[in-house]
Amino acid sequence: MKLDGVTVIDLSLFLPGPAATQMMADHGARVIKVENPKSPEPTRSSQSFPWQQGGETVMFRNTQRGKESIALDLKSDAGKAALAELIKGADVLVEAFRPGVAARLGFGPDAVRALNPKIVYCSISAFGQSGPWRDKPAHDTATVAASGVLSLSCSPEGDSGPAIIGVAISDMLSSWAALSGILMALFRRETTGEGDYLDVSMHESVLAASPNILGPVFAGKRAPRQLAERSHGGGAMLNIYRTADDRFLALGGGEHKFVSALFEGLNHPEFIHAVAGPAGTAHEPAIRFLRETFRAKTLTDWELWFEGRDICWSPVLDLNEAWSAEHVSARGMRWQDDDGNDHIGTPLKFQREPAAIDASLPSVGQNTSDIINDLDLTPAQRTAILGVLK
Repeated sequence: MKLDGVTVIDLSLFLPGPAATQMMADHGARVIKVENPKSPEPTRSSQSFPWQQGGETVMFRNTQRGKESIALDLKSDAGKAALAELIKGADVLVEAFRPGVAARLGFGPDAVRALNPKIVYCSISAFGQSGPWRDKPAHDTATVAASGVLSLSCSPEGDSGPAIIGVAISDMLSSWAALSGILMALFRRETTGEGDYLDVSMHESVLAASPNILGPVFAGKRAPRQLAERSHGGGAMLNIYRTADDRFLALGGGEHKFVSALFEGLNHPEFIHAVAGPAGTAHEPAIRFLRETFRAKTLTDWELWFEGRDICWSPVLDLNEAWSAEHVSARGMRWQDDDGNDHIGTPLKFQREPAAIDASLPSVGQNTSDIINDLDLTPAQRTAILGVLK
């Protein structure tokens, strides 16, 4: 597999770091998850994440599979000694503490580089390691709010305020940014022989995902006016419509061929020219027509109508429908292990050396004894480390 021989130390919790390191594990990396024995990975907890399969939370299963777990108290001398020895033989270290915490523990970028100049060190935080917002506490929703994107998440039909976005987009975008940056640094290391330090901000990962909505901001020095923008409900062909059975369908493309196929199919070609122009006032008659038209039949009726027509559209599926779709299973994005537990597959599908996913999950500190036996530690240090598990 692509990452055979790569050793990753994962000090992160929750979603952004663990999702990135799990993708690395899926493709062959050895990922050693370092857990505080007194306060281990929070997604193990059924109190906070109540949905379980096979005795583990669905969240834990789908962010931690295929990893090893070592239990270390990083405030103890023995725990610090063990982590230092692990670092000497590792290729990648991922941490998601608040800025400054890793350095206070003795494992900031400079200290780690002194132990291993070849290591790729990745920090993931809410707002980055510098700047005025550096020390602001935040999780996904707050960073998305600060990016301006949350302000756009409201229905074009109503005047309600912003709605929470259903996916933790700053968590997952920063996870992908971290993975991309780590792989770039490993690739560059092949030439220079040196590692690097990567500062990934959840907030910036959302900012960087916004080029299609920044026209009014960069060119007009103002926020988007929702019903005047093609991406926010001001365009007839990029919009959501209610059907007779209170389901919804989404039109998702405004190219001329899609516009023509839709309005000619509905016997109203007079809307084609107006809809081809900029979003906003000119689209309003077409939007009103489409709202009335789609409201007249059920979603099933419309699915039959769209069949065979070259129009960019989709029914708005609920999450269970989406993950039960035949296409999702056919592409391996939902699969079951030998015990019948569901897994999210990898979206990285290589023709050569594809992922070979290990569905096993470590208990807290399960691999501690084996890992520390391979490290240059004193008997007293080994005893101290193992003692915290008892």
